[in-house]
Amino acid sequence: MKRASTKPAFPARLAAGLRGKAHHAVRVALSQYVANGLSVSLGLVLIMLALFELAGLTAAASAAVGIVITSLPDLPSPRRRKVMQVLPAPVLGTPLFLLVQLARHNDLLLGCVLAAGTFLAVMVMAWGKRGGPITFSLLFSMLFSMAAPPMDSLREVVSHTGWFALGAALYLLWAVLTTHLLNPRFRAQLLAECLHSFAQILRTQAQRFGPEPNHHALLEAMLDLQASFADQLQGARDVVLESPTTPARQRHAAMLLSLLEARDHQLACDLDLDVLLEQQAGAPVLPALRHALNATADELQALGMALLLGRRELSIRPIPDLRPQLAGALPPRPATASPVAPQPARTDAPDMAALLHNMADRIGHINDEAVKMAGLARGEVAPELSLVRNQWQLFVSATTWSWKPLLGQLGWRAPTLRYALRATLAVAAGYAVALHLPWATHDYWILITIVVVMRGNLAQTLQRRNARVAGTVLGCLLVVLLLMAHPGAKTLLLIVALSTGLAHAFALRRYLYTTIAATISGLLQAHLLLVGLQPLFAVGERLADTVLGALLAWLFSYVLPSWERSQIPGLVKRSLQAQSQHARLALALLDTAQTADVNWRLARREAYDSLSALTLAAQRSLAEPRQVRPPLEPLEALQARSYQLLAQLTAVKSLLLLRRGQLDLAQARPALDHAAKRIEAELSGKPPPAALTDEAPSVSISGQPYLGRPDPLLATDLTPWLLRRLQLACAMARELRLAQSRVRM
Repeated sequence: MKRASTKPAFPARLAAGLRGKAHHAVRVALSQYVANGLSVSLGLVLIMLALFELAGLTAAASAAVGIVITSLPDLPSPRRRKVMQVLPAPVLGTPLFLLVQLARHNDLLLGCVLAAGTFLAVMVMAWGKRGGPITFSLLFSMLFSMAAPPMDSLREVVSHTGWFALGAALYLLWAVLTTHLLNPRFRAQLLAECLHSFAQILRTQAQRFGPEPNHHALLEAMLDLQASFADQLQGARDVVLESPTTPARQRHAAMLLSLLEARDHQLACDLDLDVLLEQQAGAPVLPALRHALNATADELQALGMALLLGRRELSIRPIPDLRPQLAGALPPRPATASPVAPQPARTDAPDMAALLHNMADRIGHINDEAVKMAGLARGEVAPELSLVRNQWQLFVSATTWSWKPLLGQLGWRAPTLRYALRATLAVAAGYAVALHLPWATHDYWILITIVVVMRGNLAQTLQRRNARVAGTVLGCLLVVLLLMAHPGAKTLLLIVALSTGLAHAFALRRYLYTTIAATISGLLQAHLLLVGLQPLFAVGERLADTVLGALLAWLFSYVLPSWERSQIPGLVKRSLQAQSQHARLALALLDTAQTADVNWRLARREAYDSLSALTLAAQRSLAEPRQVRPPLEPLEALQARSYQLLAQLTAVKSLLLLRRGQLDLAQARPALDHAAKRIEAELSGKPPPAALTDEAPSVSISGQPYLGRPDPLLATDLTPWLLRRLQLACAMARELRLAQSRVRM
């Protein structure tokens, strides 16, 4: 008899797949980056149409360039100092636009301006994520200036530059206005994105509880998700935690803090998991734990969608408490030890019932935070934000500009300086090639391709090279079809605005979409600037420009390279320092709990961020030549040990915050101090003092040594459980140091 298949029927799978794609499409359409792109499009339309009616097409086309370069750094961000985020683009871009116009009649002088401008623009990358949009604003200021026809007089040059500056100034006002108007929406959207990402992490975690999990593949997936999540969290912190002075802002800020707590509990889910998987006794319970994680992930994703849809408080569905289900799936709890009567000595064999209860408790904490987030969104739970209201600035990225980041990138081995030199040489070579081509009137297109394809690392350059060529082909065909219909000036202005907004929205998400939209916008922008000349262009020439530019960007990526292996030692050092600082604060048992909590949260953020930077560097190295790649196995081991140490310390910190009353402080204080000093000594690489070479003193219950793992939900005295975790944390710090020694380049 043929065995019945447990696999869902094809129609059911198809329907589930379609529902998933529809859900994803809705989530993208309602995301903060699409809202930001639409805001850019609307500002571009309104300003260009107003100037078109007042001064004509030439003025509107020149102003559009100023609008575009000013819009690049206009991303979802805090309201405070929005001007300082966007202002550098027009302030530095306007002189570059003017210099290119003045040098248009001298090929050598123009080449010098392009080379010098490229070097200065790329050096702005020294300011990290804030500097990236400014860099491309400056580069596009020069290259779009090349797209305009040469001016015959100084008056025309000044006039075009004036319209450029006016468009930039008007858009600067628009950016400040829309940031204030869209701030409530951005808060909800950024929080929803973090909820969705955390739901993916929970589902990946749940797979570890499945039958015969692929631990290596799941570890890689988890590291990738954690790195992406850390980056998203910082963007959310910057907006959501800013000035939580109204009830709605306070609810969103409290939800974000609960999400951070849930992440810590998720990380602690790895504690003792290997032991559980090795023991057959826990097998019947693991499916229930996996189901709880997946169910919580589904509820968090639904909560995120409710935030995106802007549902009212009471229309948001509550998240059910899964603790009763978890308790029903667990085996009977071990008998509680009497705190008075003497107990027989225990062995070091793992108590499976206690381990399962501990694991269920951690998953229960994740569900508790999810329930709390839904209650906050529904207005049923009051946010506790007195601490964040007073010190929210500590959790928000710096918005001031200083010279320190630039000075730190002036060394010969500095990656930003090498990137600037590579880009300068590539642009100079591209300009020289363009001067000798039969279609040299479109030389700027080769240079645009070079600057948008070339990145500071080879991995992103290769990704953008392929997407750039494919997107240009599609964009060129669409523009040809459009211009064959002979649309009017207002129609072209509208299409330029919409395509610019689309390119802006997906620049960091789907570069292929950005390339298609940017090709349409750039070609139509050049067409408007060249009004009166040939209304069409040769598709073959444009594609040849793109292929040449992409080829040059790829070839020059191997000139003065800054391979990831040269950056990894510094990233490893930063990570170990962050781990040491986090351990010191996580193990602090102070009476001023609030102050200690703030400092610990800041240290926790740096620990996660430093690990994220290390993970991303390891990922990028996979695209580099094999002979220069760093050893990936030690790097993965170091990242795994780092997360395991964070998990141990998180478990200890949760105990200190939630169940401090169940500790014998006379024993806990010296043990915590001993563990903090030992971990610091291990991570610093220095020999520990003689007083730290021995393990912390063992703990006894009623005169008997205790070596097992108690259930923290049952024990009256949790000091034995605390010491066990401290010993494991010290051992993990030693393993982390050994892994670090294997990563040395």
